Amino acid sequence: MIGPQAAAEARGWIGTPWCHGASCKGAGADCLGLVRGVWRALLGREPAVPAYAPDWAEACDARALQAALGRHFRPAEGDGLGDVLLFRLSVAGPAKHLGIQTASGPVPRFVHACSGHGVVEVALSAPWRRRQVARFAFPAAVGG
Repeated sequence: MIGPQAAAEARGWIGTPWCHGASCKGAGADCLGLVRGVWRALLGREPAVPAYAPDWAEACDARALQAALGRHFRPAEGDGLGDVLLFRLSVAGPAKHLGIQTASGPVPRFVHACSGHGVVEVALSAPWRRRQVARFAFPAAVGG
């Protein structure tokens, strides 16, 4: 199963500074860069996923990232280790923040990259769960 491997790899990125558009473990990453880096570590060359502006209020296609993830990841349900979580940070804003679940059970956790903090692991608390709009699992192999 690739989920536990994805969770372990995501934890290896903790402490990486935040840098918009970057995807380099230890040097800089944003939330999409974290997911891209974990994909590369587990599956090789990552798929094309649309970049986004650092402005959370940007006018854009609110489902663009979700659609792109749906083309390359499997739909997931429940509380799976290594699942990619997609969040909407404001009620009216686009869904464009990502994290990777690293623990399940009574205290679920996830790793994500955020401005001012870098890559961190936090509880998947009720406020985060309310903002979650989709959940994806890494494929077992590219094309699989």
